[in-house]
Amino acid sequence: MKVSATLLSLAGAVAATTIAEINGNNPPTEQYTSLDGGDVFAVPNDVRRVSAVNPVLEPTKYGLDFWEALNGELVTVKAPVGVTRPNQFGDTWVLGTWTATGRNEHGGISLLDKDANPETVLIGSPLDGSRNPESKMGDKLADITGVVTYSFGFYRVLPLTAVKVESESSAETSPTTLESSGDCRGITFGSYNVENLWPGSEHLPDVADQIVDYLKTPDLIFLQEVQDSNGPTNDLIVSANITLATLAAAIKEKSGVVYEWLNVDPIRNQDGGQPGGNIQTAYLYRPDVLEVYKPNQGGSLDSTVVVDGPALSFNPGRIDVANDAAWANSRKPLAASWRAIKGPKTKPFFTINVHNGSKGGSSTLHGDNRPPINNGVDKRLLQTGSIGAFIDTLYAKDPKARIVVSGDFNEFAFVAPMKLLTEKHKLTSLSKHSLPATERYSYVFDGNAQQLDHMLISPSLVNDKAKLEHIHVSSWRRFADVVSDHDPAVGRLNVW
Repeated sequence: MKVSATLLSLAGAVAATTIAEINGNNPPTEQYTSLDGGDVFAVPNDVRRVSAVNPVLEPTKYGLDFWEALNGELVTVKAPVGVTRPNQFGDTWVLGTWTATGRNEHGGISLLDKDANPETVLIGSPLDGSRNPESKMGDKLADITGVVTYSFGFYRVLPLTAVKVESESSAETSPTTLESSGDCRGITFGSYNVENLWPGSEHLPDVADQIVDYLKTPDLIFLQEVQDSNGPTNDLIVSANITLATLAAAIKEKSGVVYEWLNVDPIRNQDGGQPGGNIQTAYLYRPDVLEVYKPNQGGSLDSTVVVDGPALSFNPGRIDVANDAAWANSRKPLAASWRAIKGPKTKPFFTINVHNGSKGGSSTLHGDNRPPINNGVDKRLLQTGSIGAFIDTLYAKDPKARIVVSGDFNEFAFVAPMKLLTEKHKLTSLSKHSLPATERYSYVFDGNAQQLDHMLISPSLVNDKAKLEHIHVSSWRRFADVVSDHDPAVGRLNVW
């Protein structure tokens, strides 16, 4: 049945309220509700419901109270700036002229410890049936007038008509400035979630281009989300050798740089991800700079352990494979040991390539569950505990062990799983060591620039020359121009 409506008359214009001028108040910048205990990512989460506990609104103190107080009102957002690219529905997050904390240099807003940015607002589907345009972080938009409402887990403004981009920010990021010395005094490390990469991936040539042009062919690259050699085809193939060979060949064709690789095949459909894809972690390394130290290839069911030296019983080898509580249906960490070919022949250094369980199924920051559901956090806590226990066995053999732990942890630096590694297991975040808090991000989601990908180092590697750069080839781009949904990073360390 077709439903139509005819506008009969307008009784008179309704004046819109400018958000930053509501009773002289700005949206609160840190806390969402009184029910979060001061931290929307506290563990345990989901212990209260807004619908069950309904305190008096405090719109000057709590973000959700501020937006609820405006529910149903016609408002204007003056001089808005887009803080992330729109989602698949064309909804985009913005900031107006009001006060905001956590602004990064590119015009976005970064997720910080105990500050998840309730001052941002979602601009939803236009009421006139038009569609919001593509935009990206830092784009300046025309004033937006619309009605505040709540739907699909978020307060939002439904604009009277489509958002208009008045001036665009640059989507171009600079290549890394961190160069390898070619010996143990300045090894470069890349880390990149390459998003379901297999030989048939349309984005494989682009990944190779980015490794050459933006990462500058690091000496060692931690890769996550490498699929097997026929990708999503759900058959008996689990090996990623052809995937890695294809990527290495594409890099060589563009740059002349030769990479070899290390990985351990998973058990079919046991490590999560796209069915049939058998996603896994892997290393690309430059054999002119690094050698595998005492190689001894591990198998899918082999758990590598630390032996005297220190060395690894399997190199490369997966960690704690039999620990189903931590690693069932998830990628097992891939440990390896290396030595620089040039420079003083010192002890080896160790790496752990991580791709922890996802946040899929989490609730929204504006949702009924308080604190919001950070899905999988309990399992990620077990996973980082497993990694930390392995690190402790390295420390036991050599208190000055040189360790680099990198990859997609699917967690924020200030949440319990990551704090376990940095506080109990003595690892230092290389991004925290190198960058202001607002510039530490590798992903954009629901209005926030956020860091899911981390590079952590042991105490023996921490010094003034240890550096990391996030390369924002994803976060700053429109959706159509994105190669992977994660930004890569490059670090440089003296492993001597």
